[in-house]
Amino acid sequence: MTAPSSLTDQQPEQRAIAGAALRLVSMAAISAMLALVKLAQTRGVSIFESVFYRQLFAVPAILLMLARSGRWSSLRTHRPLGHGVRMLLGIAAMSLNFWTMTLLPLAEATTIFFAVPILTTVLAALVLKEPTGRHRWSAVVVGFIGVLIVVQPGGGALPALGVAAGVFGALMTAAVTIQIRQLGRTEPTLTIVFWFSLTSLLPLGIAMLFIGTVHDPLTWAIIAGIGLLGAIGQLCLTGALRMAPVAIVLPMDYTGLIWSALYGYWLFAEIPATATWFGAPLIIASGIYIVWREHRLARRAAAIRPPVR
Repeated sequence: MTAPSSLTDQQPEQRAIAGAALRLVSMAAISAMLALVKLAQTRGVSIFESVFYRQLFAVPAILLMLARSGRWSSLRTHRPLGHGVRMLLGIAAMSLNFWTMTLLPLAEATTIFFAVPILTTVLAALVLKEPTGRHRWSAVVVGFIGVLIVVQPGGGALPALGVAAGVFGALMTAAVTIQIRQLGRTEPTLTIVFWFSLTSLLPLGIAMLFIGTVHDPLTWAIIAGIGLLGAIGQLCLTGALRMAPVAIVLPMDYTGLIWSALYGYWLFAEIPATATWFGAPLIIASGIYIVWREHRLARRAAAIRPPVR
């Protein structure tokens, strides 16, 4: 990753390319992590074990970032309750998303997860009372049509439990996004990530006293891979957002479908259903349009905002 001291020496175009490249690396790492979660489950590793080790490895990664930036003072917070809510929502979302990966083919599970920007738009309108015009509501409708094509309710080949877990996982992830937006008004991103990773280890650690088991060396290697890839993905995600705007880096997330299809075929002989390839473009197009629209409106608002005197 580029050292912080050299970031300001890069041209905006170079930083945008570097940010997009880091986001691509993060999606490859996260997709591989999710594939290992599914593989670990076939070897007797529970979902909560995978979540625990994912979080355990994240803490050293965040401490490394803090050590490189020297921003230790940013860990102070005056909103412990808000971080507690974010932790509970985050554990629920991660557990549901991991569970979905074990219940559905990787490509289909990833495609359902792409509905997060769509659900976030709905929750932002209902919870935060954010103004949502006809453009974004139209994108939401298109995205939901794509989801319906993929899951084929009432007549599809996907198991109902897996679809339900995926939809609720995406909904909980959208709720996490809303909570992070609220925390982000006063808290830096690194502070939010640090307290989530650290505080989540308490309930997960207690659960591990009852559900943690001893595994064979290969399974431990897979578990270590989950934690390592999760940490790499976290570092690259954060680095990408430091280098380039969200509107540039977020569309890179949709390469996760390609990685999921490859990992699914390689590790589990899964072939994405035809409906997935028809529904996924609608979901992806909807998500990209929502992000682009929000970015455009934010730039317009910044342009008309009077300068600070």
